[in-house]
Amino acid sequence: MNQIVKRAIVGGIVSTIVMGTGTFILGQISGYKAMELLKNSMSGINMLCNTVILGSTTILALMLTLLGLSRSSESRLTDRHYKDVLMIAKSDTILIVAAVIAFLLLNLPISESQEVGSSWYETIYYASLGLASLLGGGFIAVVMMLYGTITNVILIVGLNIKDHPLISTEDAEEVEEQ
Repeated sequence: MNQIVKRAIVGGIVSTIVMGTGTFILGQISGYKAMELLKNSMSGINMLCNTVILGSTTILALMLTLLGLSRSSESRLTDRHYKDVLMIAKSDTILIVAAVIAFLLLNLPISESQEVGSSWYETIYYASLGLASLLGGGFIAVVMMLYGTITNVILIVGLNIKDHPLISTEDAEEVEEQ
């Protein structure tokens, strides 16, 4: 696992823990009943799901530009660069699917049902907060991976650095022969 992915995973996990802990503590302090907390938090969680879906699909579409820039570079990039881009695309796609599923699940009219026992509202409330924390952490991880990859492309393509680890040695040997 390379440095970009490690850094993104750590960032995603830390942000998930911070968001989850913060919302848990606020839920404990507020003193509201779970049903009221659930009703009040649903609009924010739905907005988060929509934001993650919109942001992730935009990232996925703009990655085509990143690939075009990578291919048009004077230097030939190693397979690791393209594997990094593939990892971002896979993670981003998983995040989109998770956000859509979360959005659909959280839009069920649970609070309107008379059949749901009051003890379930607390479970549903904390599950929805956990899901929102995971989506937020996942989004942060994808953005951090994208940042690392874009930084490398800027160094290679924009600043024309020739001794970058992502530049293929085959390309360097061809330049020396000419």
